[in-house]
Amino acid sequence: MAQGDDHETGRGPGEHGARGGRTRRSNPALTSRAAILAVVMCAIALSLAYPVREYIAQRKEIADLRRQEAVSRRQVEILAQRKQQLGDKSYIEREATRRLHYCRPDVKCYIVLDGGEGDGKQSRRGGTESRPPWYETLWRSVEAADRPR
Repeated sequence: MAQGDDHETGRGPGEHGARGGRTRRSNPALTSRAAILAVVMCAIALSLAYPVREYIAQRKEIADLRRQEAVSRRQVEILAQRKQQLGDKSYIEREATRRLHYCRPDVKCYIVLDGGEGDGKQSRRGGTESRPPWYETLWRSVEAADRPR
């Protein structure tokens, strides 16, 4: 038999015999099979949707944690450098001299004032006034406490 022959009559497609003008009808099982296949595909898609969404969320969380780790590592490096600086005696002396106006006993230190009369306030460049150093304020409070009333 040829591939396109009608199974019942042994005739090829398009040949109609004495039984009348019988034509091939579409198979209704094909439609139901397609519907079942579509339902199965939807079920698979729905069953995979939640795990895929969780996978994507976890990948995003991992990326965020890696960024946080990089930031934390950089902070640790900065703090390690700071610790090393604070362990250096010459750095501590420089900072004490700069910040606290510390003066070693074997060094003569001077504080240069602009010479203006201004209730103890120093003038900076450009003529703007600022607060006196802390030790000056402390000394004035000690002098004020010593005065008789």
